[in-house]
Amino acid sequence: MWVRSLMAYRLSFALTTLGSAAGSFLDYVAILIMFAHVEALGGFSVAEVALLYATTSVSLGLAELLLGNLSGLGRRIRDGTLDALLVRPAPLFAQVAADRFQLRRIGRIGQGLGVLVWAVTRLDLDWTVGRVLLLVTTVVAGAAIFCGIYTAGGAFQFVAQDAAEVQSSFTYGGNTLLQYPPTIFARELVRGVTFVVPLAFVNWLPTLRLLGRDDPLGLPGWVDFMSPVVAAVVCGIGALLWRAAVRSYRSTGS
Repeated sequence: MWVRSLMAYRLSFALTTLGSAAGSFLDYVAILIMFAHVEALGGFSVAEVALLYATTSVSLGLAELLLGNLSGLGRRIRDGTLDALLVRPAPLFAQVAADRFQLRRIGRIGQGLGVLVWAVTRLDLDWTVGRVLLLVTTVVAGAAIFCGIYTAGGAFQFVAQDAAEVQSSFTYGGNTLLQYPPTIFARELVRGVTFVVPLAFVNWLPTLRLLGRDDPLGLPGWVDFMSPVVAAVVCGIGALLWRAAVRSYRSTGS
């Protein structure tokens, strides 16, 4: 229904999609400005940083397209309109995810894919079948990790009722963090996004393996391939938190 509504004004949809792509592309422009003054950032070339930027941007874009509307759940809880969704013969999670579906978010995915293609053509790598599979797995698993975070953030809003910014600090904030090499950050921060909130598995660890670099924490090599497992765990935790939050819901004011 929401897609049909958007397509009723095709020019408006095209302009907002382009605006979404341009807005997210400004992050990459900032990276290019940095490289106008330096040859490497934390030991990474512009093409290598572009690969980091592109993988996390596409992953977040996919997650945002599917579950980005969970960030607006707090509004429905506060005004009581969530109750209307609870009496409908459809899963609550699917309804909230589809509520005011924003197809224009494909703009972020499109510009991320554009940067990814540019990075792949500029990197001096032997693109074997294994490397291609690792790259695809990285993007898909990264999207699943962000989806798990969106779900956990949605569950938290049943308690906080207005926690969209808290959720954004882990999604959009995490995306900005992952656009840059882990070598420019303090080791304590890298540990935190590896073992506490496993954002490093979105792209840092698998991309370091793809580029043939050692990770700054000196972890075993097999850890670089654990993104799908971590994604499954994060999504599982998010699902459990969502289930518990819905069961504890007692209408507006709870």
